Amino acid sequence: MQLAVRDNLPFITITIAYKGKVVEIPDVLVDTGSSSTVVSADILSTIQITPALDDVLHTIQGVGGSEVVFTRKVDTVKVGEYCIDTFNIEIGKMDYGFEINGILGMDYLTGAGAIINLQTMEIDFGD
Repeated sequence: MQLAVRDNLPFITITIAYKGKVVEIPDVLVDTGSSSTVVSADILSTIQITPALDDVLHTIQGVGGSEVVFTRKVDTVKVGEYCIDTFNIEIGKMDYGFEINGILGMDYLTGAGAIINLQTMEIDFGD
């Protein structure tokens, strides 16, 4: 799968399914420096993923600063034809000063056996 390069950063589109609803999310940063996958709360609200009263909020830290998120187990996270079922994502505002709808982190990349080729700007996944 081809990576889109914007501002010298690799982006892809992912698809998330939750309780029978599906949303395609463009402008997701492929980030080997992020331990977890984080997705925009605004986009996920379109498939009724919103904070519940019993959700535990926690703060994550990164180069872009800190952010309060909650965790939700979704049915699937799909990148191209590769899909991981029953996957935990973190959900937050994603206000980092540039257009980004999510971060595909090491939890997904290692779970999927991702191979990132920076010469061809492609990402492929294990079997």
